[in-house]
Amino acid sequence: MNSGRSTLASVAFFLAVLALVAVVAGPLAIHAAVVTPFLGFRIFGLGLLASLPILVLAIAALILTRGAAKREGRATAVRATVLSALMAVIFAVLAAPGMRLPAIHDITTDPNDPPVFVEAARAPENQDGMIYPSENAALQRAAYPDIAPIVVKAASTEAYGAAQRAATDVGWAIVRSDPAAGTFEATSTSRIFLFVDDISVRVRPDGDGSRIDLRSRSRVGKSDLGANAARIRAFSAALARATQ
Repeated sequence: MNSGRSTLASVAFFLAVLALVAVVAGPLAIHAAVVTPFLGFRIFGLGLLASLPILVLAIAALILTRGAAKREGRATAVRATVLSALMAVIFAVLAAPGMRLPAIHDITTDPNDPPVFVEAARAPENQDGMIYPSENAALQRAAYPDIAPIVVKAASTEAYGAAQRAATDVGWAIVRSDPAAGTFEATSTSRIFLFVDDISVRVRPDGDGSRIDLRSRSRVGKSDLGANAARIRAFSAALARATQ
C-alpha cells in the first residue's frame, strides 16, 4: 500500500518537474533560435497548462500519504504539490486577462479610418492580409473605451518629430518613415518570447494642433491579452512627455 502511495507521489513529482522544464525551455529555446517564438510560447503554455491536472494528482498523493510525516512518499507528494501549485498560480495570473478581454489582436485609435501598413505587409507572418477587421471596432470600444485619437497642441511637423521620439522612448524600432505623408511604421519586440508586433502611426493637422492616430497589431495569435492597447497607452504617455 505504501509502495503504491509512494509511486503516485513520485509520478506527480516527475510530471511537475517535466512541466517546469517545458516552462523554462520554451523561452530559452526561442532566445537560442532553436524554435520560433510561437512554438516556444506553446511549449511554455503547455507546461503551465499541464500543471493543473498534475496539481490534482499531487493533491491526491498528498491525501494518500497524510498522517505520519515520515510515511513513504510524503515528502515527494509535498514537493509535487508545491511545485505544481506555483505553476498553476502563474497560469491563472497570465490567463486571467484573456477571460475578460475580447479575442482580438488589432487595435487602433480610429476604427473608422485606421492607419495602414506598408512595410509590415511584407513580413511573412502578415501575408494573410493587413485589413483592419470591421468586427473589431465594437469589441475594442467596449473593452478599451480610452483608446482614442491623440490630439496635441503642436503643428504637424513638430508633432511628427515628437511622435517618432516617443516611439523610440518606448523601445520601438522605426522601420519606415514618410514625413511628407505624416506616417511612419515601427515594430515592438517582446522581451521574453520575442514576439514582433507592428505599429503604424499617422499624424495629421487638426485645427491649431495635430491629431495622431495609431494602429498596433500582433503578427501571431488571435488574442493579444491587452498588449496592443497597453502599447498605445504607453506611447500616449511618452508623447505627452515629448510635447511638454
